[in-house]
Amino acid sequence: MRPEYLIQGEPARLFPVLATTSKEGRTTSILLACLSKIDEFTRELLRPIGVSMGKRASVECWTEIVFKNESKGIKDRPDGLIIVRNGKKEWRCLVEAKVGIAELTSDQIEKYRNLAKENGIDCVLTISNQFATRVDHHPIEAVRKTRSKIPIFHWSWMFVLTSADLLIKTNSIEDRDQYLLLEELRRFLTHDSAGVKGFDSMPPEWVELNKQVSAGSKISTKSEIAQSVLIAWHQETKDLSLILSRLTEAAVSERLSRKHAADPSLRIADELQHLKEQCKLETWLDIPNAAAPLEIVADITRRTVEVSMSISAPKDKQSSKARLNWLLRQFREKVPDDLHIRFIWPGRSENNHADFKSLKEDPSIIEVNKNGSQVLGFQIFISRRLSSRFTQRKNFISDLEEIVPEFYREVGQFIVPWREKAPQIKSQRNEASDVTVQALEEESEANAVSGNDNSA
Repeated sequence: MRPEYLIQGEPARLFPVLATTSKEGRTTSILLACLSKIDEFTRELLRPIGVSMGKRASVECWTEIVFKNESKGIKDRPDGLIIVRNGKKEWRCLVEAKVGIAELTSDQIEKYRNLAKENGIDCVLTISNQFATRVDHHPIEAVRKTRSKIPIFHWSWMFVLTSADLLIKTNSIEDRDQYLLLEELRRFLTHDSAGVKGFDSMPPEWVELNKQVSAGSKISTKSEIAQSVLIAWHQETKDLSLILSRLTEAAVSERLSRKHAADPSLRIADELQHLKEQCKLETWLDIPNAAAPLEIVADITRRTVEVSMSISAPKDKQSSKARLNWLLRQFREKVPDDLHIRFIWPGRSENNHADFKSLKEDPSIIEVNKNGSQVLGFQIFISRRLSSRFTQRKNFISDLEEIVPEFYREVGQFIVPWREKAPQIKSQRNEASDVTVQALEEESEANAVSGNDNSA
């Protein structure tokens, strides 16, 4: 039954009867219909928004909605409405979706915010081919900065597709019919007609920023060019995390500090400052159970992409050479030709590095000019110079999306961190009877006698 506050609305259909030109309406209707039918899929997508769903929760999804109190002649209307009922509690969300190259606009989103406020709707959800690091970090800056109390959340279509893919690959759907339905959704979203695409090109400002750096100009933190590049970088790194999620069949995420997770504007300000000082774009990706986060650095000055993982050296080995050999044994015979290892030393000793091939032939290289210092850690990395391709909007993205998976596939997934051994039961305390109160008292007296004898 249609909610009483709507004068118009259709249940989201798996097979919507729409004009062939309505690609956006068709894709949105199919997704919303699947949300109302596939329990695990709905929980997976709504959990980051903060919606908890019990086993008895029900989900309704509507399209072509019109509210009773809407003014006549309004052209912009939301694409859908999601309703989740948990007992007496009801959570409601307006949906606005774009497909293909169509982008969301802040003006339209603000209209839906006002509509939500007027009708007691909890939030607005946008879906497009734009990417957001987190569902609560909207890709449009003006939306993030508004003072409205109606929260805005965002999914990229690739986030939706990746969530479906992971649930399928990990056999996380209990109901067979729901599993088949999710497979069909995945198949639909991967077809060109759905209008779903990944991030494949930096903005025009990328070319201009590279020209500025090459000419020796300083990057300003207030530069609109730098801000556009940084926002695009955030979209690409999110897409990278989704690519790795699909490749590993595990949920890969971007690592953010608490303050940056809480305030995306502060994150942009801090990273603009770093871009100004270092001329570098950076991110860290967390891969479940990997030895360390994957660090990715795009160096604009050198026109290189560096991908690395850093781990601590084993403390149970005394010499730096022995510690290095422990690491070298983890690698396969064939590794990328440009694989290097950087050595982290204590105090003010300068960090240095060597290529993997040379270290494999002669591990003692690590100890040259280090006067017996013990290496504290290793940074395993490839640094690839892209030359003119680095400055090209599409080639930079395609190369980056080739290098990052290559490093993890050929190197990163085989690295195992050192772990301190579990404590051993001592030979002199082998049984429970060896550590009773009486046994400990006898040990203390024996130690006291022994101490007196030694002092005498």
